[in-house]
Amino acid sequence: MATTHNPSDGVELAWDAVGEGPALLLVHGSALSKAIWRGFGYTKAFRDSFRVITMDLRGHGRSGKPATEAAYAMDTLVQDAIAVLDAAGAPAAHYGGYSVGARMGFSLAATAPERLLSFTSLGGGYGIAPGSIGRLFFPGYDAALASGGMAAFVEGWEGRIGRPLDSQTRAAFLANDAPALRAYFAQTQIDAPVPEADLARITTPALLMAGTEDRSRHQDSLRAAELMPNARFVELPGRNHGSTLFPSGPILDEWLPFLHAR
Repeated sequence: MATTHNPSDGVELAWDAVGEGPALLLVHGSALSKAIWRGFGYTKAFRDSFRVITMDLRGHGRSGKPATEAAYAMDTLVQDAIAVLDAAGAPAAHYGGYSVGARMGFSLAATAPERLLSFTSLGGGYGIAPGSIGRLFFPGYDAALASGGMAAFVEGWEGRIGRPLDSQTRAAFLANDAPALRAYFAQTQIDAPVPEADLARITTPALLMAGTEDRSRHQDSLRAAELMPNARFVELPGRNHGSTLFPSGPILDEWLPFLHAR
């Protein structure tokens, strides 16, 4: 594991790199960590052709965990991604993000397109609807985090979905810091979307994928593909937001050819 720092506020960022070839930066979703890419088989699939760079978002994994909401503003998260690319010696990279990682990709493509060779969005959108976090997890998630920490959060989420989480996701969630995650969620809810006029100016080759049961991200991805001149939308039949990444086979069947064509 390597570390670097955001030059604006000094927050430490943990990252890894494996493989040889063009750089591919993978960014996980809310309350997960960079380990999710290895756990679901993506790192293994990419490492023979790409230098796979994975990072822990601030507030997650082994990165720094500020407890102030403003520390998680989208422009700061984008600076984090650029700081990791700089530390990895990657002037430009392919980019793949899940959930908030995908929203970061839309913002990065709009504000620093010179850093991207391509952009892949998995279960993401260019904005977030009010109340999305409560609908995604469970309505009392903030109270659970405040009173019982990550164990209460996981218990509440498993109660909502009526089954245990898979072991990879459960371990990633339990490893989080509850005060930092509360601050992150609070800021995430108020971040402004990327304006559609800015999306229309993104010429980065893009692959946008979302599940048919992940309705708001499906709608957002479809709309983004209409606006972005070099974007293609692929729907994932029967998948909801939580099942976007696994099993990885159908995702990789689309993603690998897209990357190799670049």
